Amino acid sequence: MTRHEIGDLGVRRFGLVNWLGLYTLCWRETRRFLAVWTQTLLAPLITAGLFLLIFSLAVGTRRGDVMGVPFVHFLAPGILMMTVIQNSFANVSSSIVISKVQGNIVDTLMPPLSAGELMVGYLAGGVLRGALVAVSVSLILFPMIGLGVAHPLLGLFYVVLGGAFLGALGVIAGVFANKFDQMAAITNFIVMPLSFLSGTFYSLDSLPPFMQALSHANPVFYLIDGVRFATLGVSDSSPLLGLGVILLALAAVTSLGWWMFRTGYRLKA
Repeated sequence: MTRHEIGDLGVRRFGLVNWLGLYTLCWRETRRFLAVWTQTLLAPLITAGLFLLIFSLAVGTRRGDVMGVPFVHFLAPGILMMTVIQNSFANVSSSIVISKVQGNIVDTLMPPLSAGELMVGYLAGGVLRGALVAVSVSLILFPMIGLGVAHPLLGLFYVVLGGAFLGALGVIAGVFANKFDQMAAITNFIVMPLSFLSGTFYSLDSLPPFMQALSHANPVFYLIDGVRFATLGVSDSSPLLGLGVILLALAAVTSLGWWMFRTGYRLKA
């Protein structure tokens, strides 16, 4: 039960779900990044385009096919997912940290929202931002390199999973960090290595056995591998195995974020 539940049975006066409060939080988190769309949506698109351009110019046709497809086509799905997860994480974590630093996190904690509703509200903004970035990359950049999407719905499903997973990590990081430099350390030493060392720029077949084992322990690898399968129809590992790992990892980080909100860990004065 939360502090907003009343009565011996813990029934809130507005029902099991506070739909108005949940909608308001989701809309607030969405408006946060839409208000600065050139920074939150356009900039990631340009960054992804620069990655593809640089690799096309630096490597070009001198690099042979990877997994039976041109190297630039191999890179594109990984760059898409890397962009998605970085933006989803940044959207959620920055929202919480800024509220804590400015001292207005109480405005989010005081309304009658349960821990689960807080999680959903914050994740909604991160997932939507990641999905919009993914759609813009696939519709604008993929045609420029002659790449289509083999399984669009599956690709969208993996994008949503990736946004939710990194969004939940953003909740954990945002709640844990009390200062911007702590948030920067988490981004640089945890999020960036998870995204760059996940098979974005290489196939696991090119790695020694030890590095392959480390990559298989990285949930982000399965996100990138899943989007690559949805885009190209080829992958380093079994899509079903990857889906199972991602769902387990998502359940774990979401539960931890829910517990933080439920107990007020590092949120209550």
